[in-house]
Amino acid sequence: MIKMHLSLNVTNLQRSVTFYEAFFGTASHKMRPSYANFDLTEPPLKFALNEGLSQPGTGPLNHLGFQVGSAAEVDQAKQRLQQAGLATFDETDTTCCYARQDKIWVHDPDGNEWEVYVLTDDLLDDHAHDHAGNPLAVGIALSERFHAVVPANQSEQCCP
Repeated sequence: MIKMHLSLNVTNLQRSVTFYEAFFGTASHKMRPSYANFDLTEPPLKFALNEGLSQPGTGPLNHLGFQVGSAAEVDQAKQRLQQAGLATFDETDTTCCYARQDKIWVHDPDGNEWEVYVLTDDLLDDHAHDHAGNPLAVGIALSERFHAVVPANQSEQCCP
């Protein structure tokens, strides 16, 4: 299994989710504070939205990648990239985007970040941790839209 992965920075998550639900003709797969994703089978696409990460002049692209079916496929991609002389950065057993993953990162010549990753746990039922898997702190606020507790003023994101 290989799915293209595209992650965009957005200014208003709810407005963007409403648009992409209409555009793709399906509800989002996962919604959390400042984050949502769509897990499409046709076309095979893992599409993520990150609210509030844009820096002036950087545009909406957060990063690109491929979701693969196994840790062995992540390792094969790593070996291939390193044999081609490309520097990779490993993240194994990491929590990012409200999911546990094994992944590698590489930058293209223009600095665009690409990842190859496998989901080891989608953490669909975990509402006690933030985007990067950190336990929620004292002084939390309840988000009605996301039905999850999140720290007040929490904006930390794990993905570049």
